[in-house]
Amino acid sequence: MSDGVVIVGTGVAGATAALALRSGGYDGAITLVGREPHLPYRRPTLSKDVLLAGMEVEKALLKPAAHWDEAGISIRTSVSATGGDTAAHTLELSDGSTLGYRSLVLATGGTPRHLAGLEPGPRVKYLREFADALALRDELGRAGSVIVLGAGLIGSEVASAAAKLGVKVTVVEPAPLPLARVVPPAVGERLGALQRGAGVELLLGVRPGEIGIDPEQVAVSLPGRGVLVADLLVVAVGSSADTGLAERLALRVDDGIVVDERYRSSAEDVYAIGDCARVPNPIEGGTYRAENWSAAQDQGTALAQVLLGGNPAPTVPWGWSNQFGAVLQFAGWPAADDALEVDGTVEPVEGGTFVARCSRDGSLVGAVAMGRPKELRAVRGELAEMITAAGVP
Repeated sequence: MSDGVVIVGTGVAGATAALALRSGGYDGAITLVGREPHLPYRRPTLSKDVLLAGMEVEKALLKPAAHWDEAGISIRTSVSATGGDTAAHTLELSDGSTLGYRSLVLATGGTPRHLAGLEPGPRVKYLREFADALALRDELGRAGSVIVLGAGLIGSEVASAAAKLGVKVTVVEPAPLPLARVVPPAVGERLGALQRGAGVELLLGVRPGEIGIDPEQVAVSLPGRGVLVADLLVVAVGSSADTGLAERLALRVDDGIVVDERYRSSAEDVYAIGDCARVPNPIEGGTYRAENWSAAQDQGTALAQVLLGGNPAPTVPWGWSNQFGAVLQFAGWPAADDALEVDGTVEPVEGGTFVARCSRDGSLVGAVAMGRPKELRAVRGELAEMITAAGVP
């Protein structure tokens, strides 16, 4: 067994854990393992700056190469973890090498859900990694029209970037409103108005039928509505936790790697954080997966405190989305059927700002806002105080 920490995944969760361990005084070996060829970078840039401006990876890096060297953090890029032995505390890598560890952290993130028969290619794009964003950017530069399947966060941001680039955009979404799974209907109406105001054809409550791909175009059949034809198809129908390694290590998995309040998995000295982790919900009980950048960053910091022998502060998931000239902010655990207490203007009024406090069974569970960062931070603080007062670790 090594005396070091091995972190699988070079996204923000794993990178933050490594940096926080070192800044917190940990003096053992720290190794980051990532299958992408790049050093850790800011993933939110993929659907924003990379698509709109062709940002190079060097400008998106979390830290320059010299910083990792100076911190004594080893980064193994272009290599995957293929298996291991949790009893022996060893991890096997795709290059044939083996790493020993005292603590193993899985920060493997998520993978886009693929539609059957729709593999990535010149006419079909998914978005997860830097190479995906560059390829999509190149195709958008050549395309006159694009169909986006899905009006969630990624689909909406891709549609926003494409519209700004002058591409004709059609969004197809089976739900009645954009982001229907995570925001109340009033906010979804506001988001839909933003899309249509930018010239996007937004088809809600529509489930695509047969999809045809040829070298020149894509054709999406819409039952009862005919056929949509475009130069490019972007599939943004959600993501799944990347639990392949966890399953090979025989960890407990249930739509994510199941962990406790200290991010401990079912195997000794193995932890999980970020999009791949299913963590306890300290407000409502049960578990959840926080699929956004800020929550992953917070979990990385909290895990470092755990590994350093401390007690992490309560983490409240939060995040944002830039789309169609507006910044949507969210905190906590909002859902479509929450009761709302609104300060400001949720209605589609240009420049209108709001914060909507979300309650369930009479208790605060989160908030959604536009243009009200101070109020959103206050809700985050209130939720953290509720967790502390309840004595949740």
